[in-house]
Amino acid sequence: MKIYTKTGDKGLTSLIGGTRVPKHHIRIESYGTVDELNSWVGLIRDQDIAEHDREILKQIQDRLFTIGSSLAADPEKSKMVIPDLHPEDIDLLEKEMDAMNEELPELRHFILPGGSNAISYCHIARCVCRRAERITVHLAEDNPVDERVIIYLNRLSDYLFTLGRRIAHQQQVPENKWLPRL
Repeated sequence: MKIYTKTGDKGLTSLIGGTRVPKHHIRIESYGTVDELNSWVGLIRDQDIAEHDREILKQIQDRLFTIGSSLAADPEKSKMVIPDLHPEDIDLLEKEMDAMNEELPELRHFILPGGSNAISYCHIARCVCRRAERITVHLAEDNPVDERVIIYLNRLSDYLFTLGRRIAHQQQVPENKWLPRL
């Protein structure tokens, strides 16, 4: 099987279900941004971080594929069974953040991104996750979107921020606190 199909050469692509839409369609933007986020999460997994975090990030990557499938499906035409998110997926992110926050100093300042590659990748992924969330919220204004997708993306951006803080703590990298000029 060839990887290229030539069916997108005129600026259109197919949703799951066969509907053809322009490649700039908000649905394509939403799942394309989730795909970009998944790649950044993979880069975080490739860093020198705790094995537990790698395992959680792998689960997150799986959930991002689930989200991408949901966003790529035409809700009116797709007959394919699409995997879905479960409340436990959101609970996992919350439990992980609670556990990380137990070992972190209280957050009293905004944090500037940076400190190490792993920390910076967490911040980049957090920003991409927020963009994916914004685009998906926009999509949901006129199209059905599982509300758990939006909730998951919201929690995931918080998780990525917290993970960046914990990596800094574990690597003994001082947090880069933002102290505004007055």
